[in-house]
Amino acid sequence: MKYYLIAGEASGDLHGSNLMKSILKKDPQAEFRFWGGDLMESVGGTLVKHYRELAFMGFIEVLFNLFTILRNIKNCKQDILNFNPDAIIFIDYPGFNMRIAKWAKPLGFKTHYYISPQIWAWKEGRITSIKRDTDHMYVILPFEKTFYEKKHQFPVHFVGHPLLDAISSRETTSLIDFKKKNNLDDRPIIALLPGSRKQEITKMLDVMLSVVDDFKAYQFVIAGAPSQEISFYNSFIKKQAIRLVTDQTYDLLSHSSAALVTSGTATLETALFKVPEVVCYKGNNISYQIAKRVINLEYISLVNLIMDKPVVTELIQNDFNARQLKNELASILEGQKRTTILADYNDLEKKLGGAGASDTTAELIINSLQ
Repeated sequence: MKYYLIAGEASGDLHGSNLMKSILKKDPQAEFRFWGGDLMESVGGTLVKHYRELAFMGFIEVLFNLFTILRNIKNCKQDILNFNPDAIIFIDYPGFNMRIAKWAKPLGFKTHYYISPQIWAWKEGRITSIKRDTDHMYVILPFEKTFYEKKHQFPVHFVGHPLLDAISSRETTSLIDFKKKNNLDDRPIIALLPGSRKQEITKMLDVMLSVVDDFKAYQFVIAGAPSQEISFYNSFIKKQAIRLVTDQTYDLLSHSSAALVTSGTATLETALFKVPEVVCYKGNNISYQIAKRVINLEYISLVNLIMDKPVVTELIQNDFNARQLKNELASILEGQKRTTILADYNDLEKKLGGAGASDTTAELIINSLQ
């Protein structure tokens, strides 16, 4: 069968690639065409457009790039018509994907949404469009099933979180080999995960690096985003005696004592590797002020949202500064707060269920088509 997948971010590329692998187990003749990234391309099929060309962050940035976004939507629709897939699989990325779903469903295409838009956080009114335009929804957070079925009477499949698949299937690298490969010294590691888009990396790294001299007993290592060139990081690296690793985020987390992490999927990945973290976020001030008024959430990190309590500290906008970051980092390197976070991480993993999200979703999609 023919599958058309649309992922617009690095996390979608990761989960899309694992879903494609699972589909191939059950449908070895599967044909893929997709919007995604390097990981999806490595599985096979045809990459139509890379997610790095789709990454517009914040209300103002989207407004400035509206013409490009509309052109991409038009091109995507035509490409789907040319390919004529048996199933369209949307992976998060709601601003784009929901427009395609609205167009595709009336034409008879089977629409599958893997990783729900976060309408429980904002734009809850999108539930009307989702119920109208989505044949099957596969949710990855335990509270989402209750949200959809109890509050909105829309049946969904809870498949577990695909990060558990990605982490359990990875090949491990020893600490000695990791340090040797990346010219690291013997000091324990603090990981810096500043995000994947140039805009957010630029905003986040300067503040993250401001605390390096306060923790000389540790070495700081930046996890480079696969969508960015190494040369982009050079100006940051020159300011401090730090290292950059690329395509090794999971190895870095598996050997880190603590982490400073930009809000997003990486906060959950860090928790699943059992690394105490400080969650950081700073955006365009106008975009932030708008978001603060329309998003109805007590927390911004997936860790705290899933646990429904402040497991990890969140430093947002003006609170994300050198003084507070230094204090919070010190508090998770040793002592009671570190112990409490690690205990909460174990409870978090239990809430997410076991591995197998990719296989479960693939089986449900294929069964629905048959």
